[in-house]
Amino acid sequence: MSQQSPYLRGVRATNQDDRTQLQVIFDDQKAVAHQINTQDVNRLLSEALGGSYVNDFIHNGRIKRVYIQADAQYRMAPEDIGQWKVRNALGQMIPLSTFTHLEWTLAPPQLMRFNGNLSMEMMGNIGEGVSSGEAMAEVVRIMAQLPNGFDFEWIGGSLEEQKAGSQAPLLYALSIVFVFLCLAALYESWSIPLAVILAAALGILGALLATFVRGLHNDVFFQVGLLTTVGLAAKNAILIVEFAVQLQERGMKLWEATTEAARLRLRPIIMTSLAFGLGVLPLAISTGPGAASRIAIGTAVLGGTVVSTLLGLLFVPLFFVWIRSLIKRPESKVSSSS
Repeated sequence: MSQQSPYLRGVRATNQDDRTQLQVIFDDQKAVAHQINTQDVNRLLSEALGGSYVNDFIHNGRIKRVYIQADAQYRMAPEDIGQWKVRNALGQMIPLSTFTHLEWTLAPPQLMRFNGNLSMEMMGNIGEGVSSGEAMAEVVRIMAQLPNGFDFEWIGGSLEEQKAGSQAPLLYALSIVFVFLCLAALYESWSIPLAVILAAALGILGALLATFVRGLHNDVFFQVGLLTTVGLAAKNAILIVEFAVQLQERGMKLWEATTEAARLRLRPIIMTSLAFGLGVLPLAISTGPGAASRIAIGTAVLGGTVVSTLLGLLFVPLFFVWIRSLIKRPESKVSSSS
């Protein structure tokens, strides 16, 4: 199924196909009758066929290693194994053919396990124009069609991407809470930062709309642009809210202070937004190698800047008036003495 999927290409398994193997079948009862230790048989097969390092010796001033192994003429045919002899507990040399026999079978050359279970490692590449998230979602869809008894786990870079993706909502939430607490400490109020946080949602809306219109994906570059947009939207909202608070403290009414702050801070907001938007415009229209990452960041930031500027001039004063009206500051009571 993966070969026909447009999201994946070059999918392959690292496991090797079954190969012809020669098995030495060990008869436990005969071995016990001849007082033969199983470890001695395993050591004989390992050293005679594969060789074993035993010592070093000096030859012409150079240190060389000594390996033991059965001579080539005694390990060329399967029948030669039966002629090898192992020493039993009584010191007698017993041929392997006395208590073993040979069988040809098909078996994998390597058994792979994952968490104690038989496993198969699959590797592949993503299709052209497909994000890694879409490819991983396609893998999940394919694995769901397998019969019962099969399961899968991510490893390597895919596992790290899964962990990072699952932590993104928590990181966004913590970022908003951190900004809210900083603003609350700055203005010594719990109501004023709410207007700024609500204005930041306008930048998020603009970034999402711009990314959706251009057919881009929610990747790490978009998330970077999203955080940048939130910062710009919050900064523009602070320009209005902070000035409105100062005018209100001078004695102006809430609505008058808010409209006057929006009028006076209009030019700084427009200048800041124009400078920021024009600064990321080359990223949004860039071409050439590596342009995908620049386009993702530039599109998110540019869309968030435009929408947060246009809508922020209208909604930020409304948010501020609404929040301040809901949470009114208690008036100080002045006691008169007679």
